[in-house]
Amino acid sequence: MTGVRLEPWSADDFPLLRRCNAPEMTTHLGGPESEEKLADRQRRYEALSAREPAAGRMFRVGLGPETVGSIGFWEREWRGEPVYEAGWAVLPEFQGRGLAVAALTELVGHVRAHGSRRSLHAFPGTGHPASNAVCRRAGFTCLGPVDFEYPPGTPHPSNDWYLPLTP
Repeated sequence: MTGVRLEPWSADDFPLLRRCNAPEMTTHLGGPESEEKLADRQRRYEALSAREPAAGRMFRVGLGPETVGSIGFWEREWRGEPVYEAGWAVLPEFQGRGLAVAALTELVGHVRAHGSRRSLHAFPGTGHPASNAVCRRAGFTCLGPVDFEYPPGTPHPSNDWYLPLTP
């Protein structure tokens, strides 16, 4: 899929965040967040994207004149190692067209160009075949199931998908 653009997250992207918070978009993430938590997430996304590039970024995913979803990466510690984690959402009307794979591929290029950590991980739920397929198609290796907390304090059976960022 060509033509996918990653555009830096801005204050104007709150309507996209609200759309990504719909019940059908959050089924595998514990359900929609409250308006207060959503506003806090918007502030965190803006702050992340204002930091140095190696700290992470959130992006709006564009295709032609359309906004089709969001994607980003951020720093975390995983099993005693500093890594990046990636997450994404594609709006329902654009799903099934390979856009998440195209956006994740673009994101990997950005992380390799600007990041400082050795690997990128994604943790889709074990019961979310579409997101697991995105990881596989984008070249990640599944390291197996893990107990992951998302939202914090809530166990979320996930797969640990790994992509080395250095040759």
